[in-house]
Order: sequence, then structure tokens, then C-alpha cells
Amino acid sequence: MFTRLLVGLDGSPRADAAFEQAVLLGKRFGSTIIVAHVRERHGHEADGFAMLDRARERVVAADLNVEVTALTGDPDVELAELAKTVDAVLVGRRGVTTKGGALGPTVVSLIKIAERTVIVCGGVPSPMQSIAVAFDGRDTSRRALERAIQFASVAGSTVHLIHASDDHDAGLKVVGVAEATLSMQRVAFVTHVEAGTPGEVVAQVIKRIRCDALFAGAHMSHVEGRPSAVVVSHAEEILRHTDIPVVIQP
Repeated sequence: MFTRLLVGLDGSPRADAAFEQAVLLGKRFGSTIIVAHVRERHGHEADGFAMLDRARERVVAADLNVEVTALTGDPDVELAELAKTVDAVLVGRRGVTTKGGALGPTVVSLIKIAERTVIVCGGVPSPMQSIAVAFDGRDTSRRALERAIQFASVAGSTVHLIHASDDHDAGLKVVGVAEATLSMQRVAFVTHVEAGTPGEVVAQVIKRIRCDALFAGAHMSHVEGRPSAVVVSHAEEILRHTDIPVVIQP
């Protein structure tokens, strides 16, 4: 499931937090951690090597396998290409006022090009033990549910299924498919169908039940047969309201 995890380091606190989350997840799944530093064309190469050496020592100390790589170019392009060889990519959270939104161009490129699970990490590592799934019935949402089920099976977690709908009965019909899947997989779950926008509802439920990980789908739109990376707007909203890891499934 998460046998290979990729994290990029750039010296920022958010990247460091993503790295620590990768190590924590790696311990749970026995993962190999791939640590990358992408040097922009006018950056200092020595700084990148020192950063990778420290990261290697940290992963080895955690008794995990590690691969380090130094690249030169645009971070989003280089990481997206490298991400094709892994199961999930962990990235730090941007500030909500940052141009381009909380997800940022690197995350969007990873979802679009690499087509891999992207975990947008919080400010501090999370045990990711209490799992929520934002479910709307779309294909990416169903894939997010499948990933959450795999995760919950290993962690022994209860899955909190969250759906926003002003029509409660219609909402129950949407989540019925997810409930059937969870039942067949014998995964414990609790359903939350509440009125409001998806971002507001998910954030409120997470706060109320104190979940420490959220799984959500990335909705892809198509123009003239080409996919454009359009991540669900409520994912941005969720990131503004909570500091837990958000696992985005393409």
C-alpha cells in the first residue's frame, strides 16, 4: 500500500514536517523513504547534499530503508516525474494566503502528472489513527474510500464517512454505496450526513470527532479530451480549517 513514500526537502519548516510524517508512516508500513532535493538552477548544491545527508541519517535511525536523490530543475516537474515510482508523495502545507492556494502548483502537478496519492501534511506529524473520508460518490471519492479502507485495515481504525447534503435522504443514498463497501470489507464506520458546503461540513465533523487524518478525492475535469488538474474546491477549504494530513486520491 505505502511501500514507497516520496518527500521533497527544501529547508522549509513545512517540508521538514512532511518528512517527519513520512518517517512516522514508514514505521507503520515498513516503507522505503525516498528523499529528494530539487535544486533550482541558481541554488547552492552543497546545501542540498547536507540536507539529504541529515535526512538519510534520520531514516536509518528509524530502521527504515532510504533512497536520496539530488535533482536540478523545477520542483513541481522533477518531483512529479519521480513520484511515478512511488505509492504516495508527502508535501508540506502552504499558507492559505499564498498565491495559488493552500495546495499550490507542486501538489496540483503531482496529482495531474504523476497520478499518485498526495498527502498534504499538517504542521506537526499525526498518528493518522482516526480516519475521516469526504465522500460524494464520484470516482475519485470512491478511490479515496478504497485507500482509506486499506489504511484502516492496517491501523485498526474506524472510518468516519462524511457527506454534505441539504437533502438528508438524498445524502443517505449517496453514502449507501460507501457503507456497503465498508461493510463487505468488515471495516468499522460511522456515517455523518450534514447540511452545508462540503468544506464546512467536513471541517466541522473532523473538529467534533477529533479525526487526525482525512481522505478525499481529487476531481479531474476534461477539456477537449485532456485532463486539467482541478482539485476539489472544498479540499482547499478543508485545509484552511484544519491542520491534519489530507490524503488526496487522484
